[in-house]
Amino acid sequence: MSAPEGRKYTQTHEWVSIDGDIATFGLTDHAQSELGDITYLELPDVGDPVTAGESFGVVESVKAASDVYSPIDGEVVEINAAAVDGPEVINASPYEAAWLVKVRIADPAQLESLMDTAAYDEYEANA
Repeated sequence: MSAPEGRKYTQTHEWVSIDGDIATFGLTDHAQSELGDITYLELPDVGDPVTAGESFGVVESVKAASDVYSPIDGEVVEINAAAVDGPEVINASPYEAAWLVKVRIADPAQLESLMDTAAYDEYEANA
């Protein structure tokens, strides 16, 4: 599955969509397919800071547990409680219903270091 246009991507397979000064983070289709059936999701609290390249949550599957990394710096303004309560949504809808957190962007320039869709699709094909 090609990654959706209009988002940014990380080498650790997180996606970011931007709406003004708010960034929404999620896991890519590649990430969820590598993990297998997701059974547990742990996210930060609203108000918590996140730092680019550092873990902000944990996702567990029947195969493994994996950290979820923040693409940029910011402050959590909303979490997806429905995904915490039903983490299997990450497998079913990684780009829509399974967003993880919304973050107020601390430094918009950090977005420039992330991959666009074409670069991410090429990266994923060679991974």
